[in-house]
Amino acid sequence: MPNTPHISRRELLRGAALVPVAGALAACATPAAKPTASSSAAPVATSAANPFGMADNKPLEVWIFDGGFGQDYAKNIHQPLFKSKHPNVEIKHNATKEITKVLQPRFAGGNPPDVIDNSGANAMDFGALAQDSQLQDLTPLLDAPSWDDPNTKVRDTIDQAVIDLGTYDGTFSVLGYVNYIFGIWYSQKAFRDNGWEAPKTWDEFLKLCETIKKSGKMAPFTYAGKFPQYLYEPLLTMAAKIGGAEVLVNIDNLEDGAWKSDAMKTSATAWAEIGAKYLMEGTAGLDHVQTQTAQNKYKVAMLPSGSWLENEQKTTTPADFEYGMFPIPDFGSSDKLPYGSLHSQPSENFIVPSKSPNPQGGMEYLRAMLSKKAAGDFSEMVKTVSVVKGAGEGRQLSPGAESATKAFAAAGTNVVYYRWQTWYAQLKDEAIAATGELMTGGLKPDAYLERLQKKADEIKNDSSIKKYKR
Repeated sequence: MPNTPHISRRELLRGAALVPVAGALAACATPAAKPTASSSAAPVATSAANPFGMADNKPLEVWIFDGGFGQDYAKNIHQPLFKSKHPNVEIKHNATKEITKVLQPRFAGGNPPDVIDNSGANAMDFGALAQDSQLQDLTPLLDAPSWDDPNTKVRDTIDQAVIDLGTYDGTFSVLGYVNYIFGIWYSQKAFRDNGWEAPKTWDEFLKLCETIKKSGKMAPFTYAGKFPQYLYEPLLTMAAKIGGAEVLVNIDNLEDGAWKSDAMKTSATAWAEIGAKYLMEGTAGLDHVQTQTAQNKYKVAMLPSGSWLENEQKTTTPADFEYGMFPIPDFGSSDKLPYGSLHSQPSENFIVPSKSPNPQGGMEYLRAMLSKKAAGDFSEMVKTVSVVKGAGEGRQLSPGAESATKAFAAAGTNVVYYRWQTWYAQLKDEAIAATGELMTGGLKPDAYLERLQKKADEIKNDSSIKKYKR
């Protein structure tokens, strides 16, 4: 992750020192014209066909995170579908990998765009946006008739988890569009050719790593060394398996000592051993694409990622690579959660800024995205699973998507998630830095957890930071 100066939550959106520099960056990326005052336009009546009262002659500015899923789905699926009902609306499509750098100054200047896919390593802080009243209340979207059926509300077409995890301080304001399914990814072909089997216990995982290492054919394990959040995901998931979902709930709720629980210590110790013995050489200096490409070249066997991986690597993956995913192995017989439990949560998060020129159009764009056709076409194009119920029915799933979907189905109700990293950006930054040091041996497990607990306590005791609770 790029090194950036520390910015407090208040400074994130209103800092005087930040705006001139970042504003210049934004100006290079997109014109920052002042929004047209909505009060100057005549109100538009709402109807089943136009539930938000969107003006049909008002342009719509859309920004897409150009990451694992690219941007073609927006240009070739969502926007044409939107235009099929609203042909007079001009859509101004934009894409970037640097969401915060490009769009944060727009919020500070009072002229944010209308729809943002606020995703990726450099996404804006949702907690700060919510605290500063920058997010449109999307409850009207939930209660609007669905794009496909005027007799069915949007809320009844999506997974409940979308609503639960998109609610900040009692208001639904963030739309997760994709069911991210996390696990350990590998080549089914490589495993089959070498007689390796996906492990179900931690002992089996360690033995597999040792077998692969001794074979000399490839390194056993890697992760995105420059983005250690890829590694704290399996670390936290293992802790939840060991100690139960409450381990993650307590961390989210900033409970005293939550980071230093026995389950967290056991998990941190286990993953530190992987860092010491089984990492691909040079891992710490590589980003996610470099490590994933190394796997495509059969230089490394396993890595942690989410269900966007297959699409992200489509240009470098051999035709017969055959992605597969397995859940975090059982640590021991006393685990609180059974084998197959995994981390999954709605993500690829879309927002409508409350102070944009056309929030009504923004919500209508999201309504189109949540149609069964749009979600199904999206799932098929980018090899992943949408949050829209039934969107994947009758679709041809790729090997990785099929593997992840089966794992998700097998998990049933044993699915865990955490929210602290979207609630508290400073804690996320600390966890990224500390996890990198843990995996390279710069921090021992106890010191690692002590460092994260200290940061959590600082946030808990900072009255300027809005607190959230599960």
